[in-house]
Amino acid sequence: MRIAIFGDIVGRSGRTALIDELPRLKRRFNLDFVVVNAENAAGGFGVTARIVEDILAAGADVITTGNHAFDQRDETDIFRTEQRLLRPLNFPAENPGRGAGLYPLRDGRSVLVVHAQGQVEMHPCDDPFAAIDNALASLTLGRDVDAVIVDFHAEATSEKQAMGHYLDGRASAVVGTHTHTPTADDRVLAGGTAFISDIGMCGDYDSVIGMEKSEPINRFVTKMPSQRFQPAAGAATLCAVIVETDASGRAISIDALRAGGSLKNVSPST
Repeated sequence: MRIAIFGDIVGRSGRTALIDELPRLKRRFNLDFVVVNAENAAGGFGVTARIVEDILAAGADVITTGNHAFDQRDETDIFRTEQRLLRPLNFPAENPGRGAGLYPLRDGRSVLVVHAQGQVEMHPCDDPFAAIDNALASLTLGRDVDAVIVDFHAEATSEKQAMGHYLDGRASAVVGTHTHTPTADDRVLAGGTAFISDIGMCGDYDSVIGMEKSEPINRFVTKMPSQRFQPAAGAATLCAVIVETDASGRAISIDALRAGGSLKNVSPST
């Protein structure tokens, strides 16, 4: 199975690039399943129902989010009604939506997607290790499900690496999101789990982690805000990884994909 996971969409630039390019990328790389993190898609903060619909219509199978999941306060009902939209599993149970889902493919195979948030330098949440353990307790990779994808939305590289090793052999892939900067540590761990500390973002890299440069610089220099952060509006780089799995559900390979915009573009062989 060939699975693509795209990093955090930031603003209109990243959103438009993803929606425009995803159909072509699915054909080019013969993708069976696509996960898109869209937590910054609505003006840099959260998602809306219309954005969710547009990303799914472009070819995403599942949309994940993160700490900004509910920033669009008038749009939270979409988490209750759209089963393909996930918020972090270890958020309070009273929050709308869910943090894991089992998704069937047309050929009879199935993919479990689990989404959790880290605890280090993040908003308070429950233990992500225990939460993911619970999500995996009743499903065994290769027996009950053909692939398991974990989007671990976290700040600390150490916490993300620990999660990768903790789930090694139980998940097809553990991928980090949230920092908006792609790391160079993509690899398959000893037990067959593909891992990367952070995929990066789908957004304009002529920015400060996706935001127009002037206000972040101002706050670092003056220690005072002068205006709201605004997503950078230049050409977006789409950052993703493509994971290939075998019949056991374990990863054969993980390759970075970076397309468009100002980052050096890289592409897996087709």
